[in-house]
Amino acid sequence: MGACRGDLALGQPALRPDQHGQRHRERRFAFDQLAAHLERTLASIYVVHGDEPLLAIEAGDAIRAAARKAGCDEREVLVAEQGFKWDAFMAANANIGLFGGRKLVDLRIPTGKPGVEGAKALEAYAANPNSDHVTLVTLPRLDKAAQASAWFSALTGAGVAVTVYPLDRVELPQWIATRLGRQKQRASRETLAFLGDRCEGNLFAAQQEIEKLGLLLPEGELAHDAVEHAVADVARYDVFQLSEAWLSGDAARVVRIVAALKAEGEGMPLLLWQLGEDLHALASVVDAVAAGTPVATAIRNARVWGKRQGALERAAKRLRAADIVPLLRALSRLDALAKGIGRGNAWDELTAVGLAVAGKPSRPTRYVSGPGGGVGFKSGGGRSARCRPYPPQDSVCARPRSFAGESNVFRGRLVIAAPEPRFTSCF
Repeated sequence: MGACRGDLALGQPALRPDQHGQRHRERRFAFDQLAAHLERTLASIYVVHGDEPLLAIEAGDAIRAAARKAGCDEREVLVAEQGFKWDAFMAANANIGLFGGRKLVDLRIPTGKPGVEGAKALEAYAANPNSDHVTLVTLPRLDKAAQASAWFSALTGAGVAVTVYPLDRVELPQWIATRLGRQKQRASRETLAFLGDRCEGNLFAAQQEIEKLGLLLPEGELAHDAVEHAVADVARYDVFQLSEAWLSGDAARVVRIVAALKAEGEGMPLLLWQLGEDLHALASVVDAVAAGTPVATAIRNARVWGKRQGALERAAKRLRAADIVPLLRALSRLDALAKGIGRGNAWDELTAVGLAVAGKPSRPTRYVSGPGGGVGFKSGGGRSARCRPYPPQDSVCARPRSFAGESNVFRGRLVIAAPEPRFTSCF
């Protein structure tokens, strides 16, 4: 498994039409295929694009090193920011080096949008590149429209495109094993999985931790305990990874991501928005499947894309419609807690709801009837909370009450009102 996925195999050209219908023969490599390519040849144009900064830097370093080895003694760096004169780019490629040698032109476009003038300049140069120079163009991650543009197709048709995208979680252990191998170190599968959990989403810090292991620990097999004591928790997560975790049913990952987002100061509203999106999409898919719609069609109709499709399919097989209604009500209570209405810890409640979505509730709960149509629950030692509906003017507020056998973190606060869609208060 490589460090980054590529669209095409190593060195395999493809004919790709641009927006004008012209077809360009282009070569695209993933980051881990670049080294083998540079050992064989050096192209006149390289385009590095993607949003993994460590891999982008390393790809640029590898190309610059290969250019120096090929005789490019001079390097000219150009940054295409607002007001950039594209005549400077054309002049840099037209002029010979200071001492008559080959030159590397290092063009960086931070926005990924060269503009009308820049697009024309890039197309013109790609049509007639200077064989004595090497041009490196560095771009951020481009959307489909940018990758289908005439200027990008012209560059990749005349040179080589290198994609540097973030690693999937399942790719991290192999990536770490490869980096450890450069230090003549190796680790067990369990240790590699542990390192992947500690470094996910932060390859810069992951590389630093790997280098630290090279300084602190000897060559050969690394002991798990020694690695655990040496490595810091430098993982970085976002709300979309949390969504994928609770839909996939990975309870341990849910707890870890919620704790990390809380420590990073992530805003609760964004997390609640994502939870609401997931629950409503899940309810839509479950209802559609129950009506006879194929699950793949139901997921597409719910407008869920990418890696969340597989995660949502697993959630739809795991949960029933009757399981989703209490979760939607819990979301309403969470929203109130996040706004300071009611008693309770919103982060603890979010973890509890996330675990319930993942199919691993924090505590077993059995709902029982209460007076006046209310609902209570029995939990832990079997004592029950009797509940009553809120008056219409009251806010959503449930008084916490602990019961025997319950933890201090998740107390019996989530109480569902029935048959009315209002929360109830425990007394």
